[in-house]
Amino acid sequence: MQMQEKTMVADTLTGINGELVRFAEMIPQTENKELKDTLKQFRTACESSQEQLYQMAREKSYYVPAAKATQEEISHVKSLFTQGTL
Repeated sequence: MQMQEKTMVADTLTGINGELVRFAEMIPQTENKELKDTLKQFRTACESSQEQLYQMAREKSYYVPAAKATQEEISHVKSLFTQGTL
């Protein structure tokens, strides 16, 4: 069975997003400056790849983002942070 392009893009985006999470966990835990800088470079390359793939997925309608939040929804979330609810 041949894998479809849409599935490959989705799987790749999932993988890249997982790597970005791991970099976010590793970088602040690393004391070695050289290693920290290298991890940051890898993270930047991952972010660039993720953005390119995301744009392609949008262009081909493989990914349709959720509707934009209303001003009321944005205000509600801001209030949760300023009240210390979260």
